[in-house]
This record gives sequence, structure tokens and C-alpha cells, in this order.
Amino acid sequence: MKYLPLNAEIFVQNRKRFVQKMEKGAIAIFNSNDELPSNGDAIHKFKQNTDLIWLTGIEQEDTMLILFPDNPDAKYREVLVLVRPNELKEKWDGHRLRVNEATAISGISTIVWLDILDGLLQPWIHLANTIFLNTNENDRKANLVPVRDYRYAEMMRQRYPLHHYKRSAVILKEQRAIKTSLEIEVVQKAIDITETAFRRLLSFIKPGVMEYEIEAELVHSFLSQRATGEAYGSIIASGDRARTLHYVENNQECKDGEMILMDFGAGYGNYCADLTRTVPINGKFTRRQKTVYNACLHLHQYAASILKPGISILDYTEKVGDEASTVFQKIGLLKKADIKNEDKDNKAYRKYLYHGISHHLGIDVHDLGTRTEPIKAGMVFTIEPGIYIEEEQMGIRIENNFWITKNGNKDLMKNIPITVEEIESLMKNR
Repeated sequence: MKYLPLNAEIFVQNRKRFVQKMEKGAIAIFNSNDELPSNGDAIHKFKQNTDLIWLTGIEQEDTMLILFPDNPDAKYREVLVLVRPNELKEKWDGHRLRVNEATAISGISTIVWLDILDGLLQPWIHLANTIFLNTNENDRKANLVPVRDYRYAEMMRQRYPLHHYKRSAVILKEQRAIKTSLEIEVVQKAIDITETAFRRLLSFIKPGVMEYEIEAELVHSFLSQRATGEAYGSIIASGDRARTLHYVENNQECKDGEMILMDFGAGYGNYCADLTRTVPINGKFTRRQKTVYNACLHLHQYAASILKPGISILDYTEKVGDEASTVFQKIGLLKKADIKNEDKDNKAYRKYLYHGISHHLGIDVHDLGTRTEPIKAGMVFTIEPGIYIEEEQMGIRIENNFWITKNGNKDLMKNIPITVEEIESLMKNR
């Protein structure tokens, strides 16, 4: 790993929170992600299961976690399972964790090698009444590949058909949404790295630069600050390409008079930052660009004023949409008649703002959490309204990350330039 060691107490606390939700006589088993084949004899870069990361901090493949708080042998109430280090494999693939290293990362003192697990696991299962197994229940999941979690669940049901099975995802969806102060420290580090990269870009962007050159500057800045890399694929969209929400080509020239929408974030310690800024390529907003930008900033600030405990994301989105209807009239995008005659299931403002305003953020950039229940203190959300105008070949989005507090929220990106004046001032000194 490139990042400095995290505080193992992060994962100790997370496991305690999970165990508190387990019923008496229950055992919970968590698996690594698969190593996925690419082409020929190659495999894709390994990405750990984020539930396992949240509970252990371990990034290594073929890892398992077993939580059995009622195990009669206290030594085995929490067990980290690792692949046994192999000298030949390490010559090819590099160092594998030793016991002391895994304990330092996870805070788990009992480490078991994967090749001896079966002889231990079976008697533990026989002592348990309920087995918690894990699957991906992120609402945005679109992958139907039968990954290890699903294969493992099927194997366990065949092997132990008379046990009672429960879903770990129900607990994790609730708990991962609420970040501890220790987790926020890591998120803030990812954000600070992202801020440094953005400030670097403001002195780099100019007419004639290619979008991929900007992306390269980002990656360079991230890695030079010990980030793992990009938290997700960076969107570097100049001109009319800014209206494509998940633009990924990043291969066009940045032209004088246009703006560039940049949606990016650093990954640090497996936690994500998620920033969007839209800036003028020549360093100066036109009058119209400034008008639309300030309208988007107004929506951003309005959203921040109402994102607090007690409101649901659905109700919050509805309120921001109502405000967008008013704002879009003021800047000439909508008329009163458009609002009066709108389809209530497809409101008029949706022509110019066709995505959600916020999503949970954490170990996953679209992190686990509910959309229908009231927001709670401890959650982390993006706020990212946008205005996309096909007739003007213009797209603007502004995004910061917010930690929900008891009475409101805290802008974790408050130090990152956001106003027209701040952006123009910094770009003027290129």
C-alpha cells in the first residue's frame, strides 16, 4: 500500500458495532472478492471487497473474516483468515502478510491460515444456530456475475442445510452509512489530497491542453501524495461533453471560451473523496457562464442548508428540485407556463438537471446507505447539483462532501475554491 498505516481502532470499532447486532449463537463469515481474469494469463488489478475492508482493513486476496462472539474458546471469537505466505509465489507476486503485520492493520490477534480453515470452521458451525453471510446489496448494483459471496452462500446452504441463515448486508447497510470520527479523519485526508490536486490544475488548464493531460496531472498529484490513486474514473469533460454525466473518453482539446467540468477524487486508505468543479478554460467566465455557474452554486448552497438529520434523500431531492424550478426561471431556462403544465412525474426542471443531488460516500464512492429512511448524524453525503443546457452546449456541476452532524452538517471541502471570484483569481496567476 502507498498510504501510511491507518489506526487499527477504525476496524476494531467497526467489528464491535457489527457484533452488537448479531443474535446469540450466531456466526458471521466474510469473504474476499475474486481475482478476476482479464485476457490470456492476465488478471485485473485486485480490488478488495469493501465490506471486508470496513471490518478489517486487509487488502490482500483470499482473506476471510469470521466473527463468532459466543464461541466457547475466546481465542476464536474473531478470526482473520489469510493465505499462507509461499516463497515461490512471493517471487512472482510480492510480499504476503505475516501474522504480526495483519494484526497491526486489523487489530485481530487470532490469525488462521486458509489451508487449515476447514478443520476449524466445521465445529464452529456446529456450535452456531445462525449463519450470517454477506452479499452485495448496494442499491446501484448492476453486476449479475456469480461472485465469491454468492458461490460461498450456495456452498454453505448445501453443506449445512438446517441452519438459519441471515444477511449481513442488512446490518452493514445501516452501519457503514454512519461514519466514526476515525473514519472521517481518513476521508478528510483523501479530500486534502484532492484539494492539492485541484489547485495544481487551476495553474495548468489553458486553451490547447488536452483532457487526458489534465487527467495525467491529477494522477501524478494523487500518487505523489501517497494516495492509492483515483477513487473512481476521473471525468474531464470540456465544452459540450460536460453534459454527459459519466464521460470517460477524456481525449479532446480544451478550447478557448469553453468551460471544463472535472469530477474526480483521491482514494486514500480505501476511503474516497468526490469533488466536482467547473472552470473556464481561459481563466475567465463569460457573463452567461457566470450567471449559470452562480445559479448552480445557489442550488448547492440551498441543498447544504437543508441536508440535516430527519429529512430523507427523497424529500430532500424534491425540495432541491422545487428550488431549481424557481432558479431556472430566473436564468431564462423555464417559463411559468412550463412549471404550470409540467408532468408531476417528470418535472420541467429535469430537462436541465437530470440526476440526483446527493449520494452516500465512504469506502465506496457510491457508499452503502438508505435513500428512503431519515438521514442520521454521522452519514457522509455528496452535494452535487448540475445545470446542463443542450441549446448552449454547456454543462456545470459543483460538488462537495458533507458530514452530517447532530444539528446540520460540516462541509469537509470548505477550503477548496468554489466561487467565481476564487477560481478566476487563482487562474489569473498561471
